[in-house]
Amino acid sequence: MRDTRESRLLLVLLIAVAFALITVDIRGGEDSPVDGARQAAAAVFGPIEDSVSTAVNPVGNAVSAVRDSGERHDRLAVLEKENTALKARLGSDDRNSSRLKQLDKMLKTAGEGQYGIKGAEVIAIGAAQGFSWTITVDVGANDGIQRDMTVLNGDGLVGRVTTVGPNTATVLLANDPDFTVGTRMEATDELGFASGQGDRPLRVELLNGKADVKKGDRLVTFGSQADKPFVPGVPVGVVSRVDPSGGDLTRTLYVTPYVSFTKLDIVGVVVQAPKKDPRDTVLPAKPKPTPTPTVTVTVTPSANAPVDGEIQQEQ
Repeated sequence: MRDTRESRLLLVLLIAVAFALITVDIRGGEDSPVDGARQAAAAVFGPIEDSVSTAVNPVGNAVSAVRDSGERHDRLAVLEKENTALKARLGSDDRNSSRLKQLDKMLKTAGEGQYGIKGAEVIAIGAAQGFSWTITVDVGANDGIQRDMTVLNGDGLVGRVTTVGPNTATVLLANDPDFTVGTRMEATDELGFASGQGDRPLRVELLNGKADVKKGDRLVTFGSQADKPFVPGVPVGVVSRVDPSGGDLTRTLYVTPYVSFTKLDIVGVVVQAPKKDPRDTVLPAKPKPTPTPTVTVTVTPSANAPVDGEIQQEQ
């Protein structure tokens, strides 16, 4: 009976001390006498929490690292260094391996174009937002995202930001019928406007109706005034068909986009435009043509073949 009474007294005493510490902490504000103890606990348990978080969600940490890749100077070297760190954090399973490749490709694209980007994950598709070609990404106003920012991935132009919430944003994809972007042809600099056609190739109207264009030619974004909604030099696609020139003021092309709009996972929002137009430097290397094998046939005369000037007689 004595032990039970002492235990109860000890419990009451501990509760009283706890309430006293809480009261002192609240009244003390920033000068609270228990602040030192709190900081000490954070120093001890903080690294443990960070390690657990890294182990549980490596891809989330990887994308967070990309989000702060906005420095202009030595951008490519910085991004490549960050990418090396990302490889160490990500696991070896197939899903993380695929996402790592996407991050790697996107970082290289951003570095080559000198785009400052904030990495994001696709968390919803347009079916929940009016059946248009849109996606929702997990970055918003709290991450510095604004309306009419360019969105890309490692392949090229994904779309533009249309709606921004505190922690999410909606992106109109480049293949949406309401999407239009100014384009520039590689090498020839012919200008035009590309429009989305859903699951069909982009339709491009060149301003020059007599432009010399052929299948396989490539296009990039021309860029907008003040770089909104589009920064220059982002790969758009490859010409797949050219309508015959009928003497019209414009010429119609059909372009297969570089981006596969049904397989989007990791994307980047351009929060900082390049100092100068990267022109065609962000375009992927052209595939080398496969040489056509040449077959040489050599005829070897048989031993019974007639010699020149002789006629073989029948036996």
